Amino acid sequence: MPDRPRLRLGTRRSPLAMAQAEETRDRLLAAHPGLEIEIVPVTASGDRVQGSLADAGGKALWTKELDGWLLSGEIDLAVHSLKDVETIRPAELTIAAVLEREDVRDCLLGVASLADLPPGARIGTSAPRRAAQALRARPDCTVVGIRGNVATRMAKLAAGEADATLLAKAGLNRLGLDHGTPLDPREWLPAPGQGAIAIECRSNDADTRALLAGIDHAPSHQAVLAERALLAALGGNCHSPVAVLTTHEGSDLAMTAALLSPDGADEVRGSARIAPGDLHAVQALAADLLARAAPSIRAHFDPPGGN
Repeated sequence: MPDRPRLRLGTRRSPLAMAQAEETRDRLLAAHPGLEIEIVPVTASGDRVQGSLADAGGKALWTKELDGWLLSGEIDLAVHSLKDVETIRPAELTIAAVLEREDVRDCLLGVASLADLPPGARIGTSAPRRAAQALRARPDCTVVGIRGNVATRMAKLAAGEADATLLAKAGLNRLGLDHGTPLDPREWLPAPGQGAIAIECRSNDADTRALLAGIDHAPSHQAVLAERALLAALGGNCHSPVAVLTTHEGSDLAMTAALLSPDGADEVRGSARIAPGDLHAVQALAADLLARAAPSIRAHFDPPGGN
């Protein structure tokens, strides 16, 4: 183990973020007995935003404070929900480890199934993917914006601000909450990176990278890197309704992805079997999806080199 007096682990302050930081700490301590780890919480800009996150600055609002602390040397590593990390990252930082992926499914809260909602019901979500999927399943319903941490969104549902809402099963599990109905991920495809905890450090910090290698779960890392490569090839952003499910088939990855129009009226799906690290196969899937997508879908993607 590299000689280091204490490892400073940065995280957002939300209960779920703290639970993820504690899981990361515990895995590091199990892998490296005697290591001292200090959890350093920060209030992210995204936690202060009341309206649409996409309109206020997107996923960077979850990462910029931790990025600044990492780059300045105030912390040694940062823990993130990978689905909240923007696709293009500073070259000075690297995702050095991905913990074993949790459940990738979304959970429906407030009703047993979307079919049980009355006509015109309000579905609470601020995620473009979930909004598009919900409207595709129930075009008669209305999507209302609901933001905040898990407890806040559950409280807003209980207060009647929406008739149903959607939360990640992984987040509920990590908070010890058994709520909602999990949705079939083959039909209701998850968000890219959903259920995965990523740990970043400075690219030139060889000691921390060596420590994190001891807790990296290679199959999960391979799957989420493929999903992030798909996002990059699509030119997706915070306004782009995109969903993907990646499973392991032998030594390969089986990826199914869907692009939707924001109103859910149009959808295009595609699948591919991909060898881990095969960016060309991922890029080919992205190109195929965009080539078959309706204009209402393509308008929300900006692939490198155009589509």
